[in-house]
Amino acid sequence: MKLHELKYNDGAISEAKRKGRGTSSGNGKTSGKGQKGQNSRSGGGVRPGFEGGQNPLFRRVPKRGFNNYNFAVRYAVINISDLNKFEDGAEITPELLKEMGLVKKQLDGIKVLGNGNLEKKLTVKASMFSKSAREKIEKNGGKAEVI
Repeated sequence: MKLHELKYNDGAISEAKRKGRGTSSGNGKTSGKGQKGQNSRSGGGVRPGFEGGQNPLFRRVPKRGFNNYNFAVRYAVINISDLNKFEDGAEITPELLKEMGLVKKQLDGIKVLGNGNLEKKLTVKASMFSKSAREKIEKNGGKAEVI
């Protein structure tokens, strides 16, 4: 058997039903959607899980088990490229970043990411550094201090 000799099994392929084409097909006029109503309209229908306004199952069932949402550690992030705003040799602290408006909230700490390039020698104090951020800071002669 060769690739050009392959054939589909009998009955594996059927022609698509052409809805809305005459009455003899049984799918004409309303195309199997019945008469009026939300489901007969174009774009009609309800979202998955909607039960006609009744409280849906996923809201009726009690929620159990552990969820880490309240205990997860969240960091405010800042990129290396944003640190070019500071003067050469400056010491950058979380308070200074908040004061300058580079970080809105400190959350559980500040993490410095390595996107962009750094052209200045800086001492950066933060909770965490990505590997590339630490390399870029130290390549320019600066320091990356974990607080």
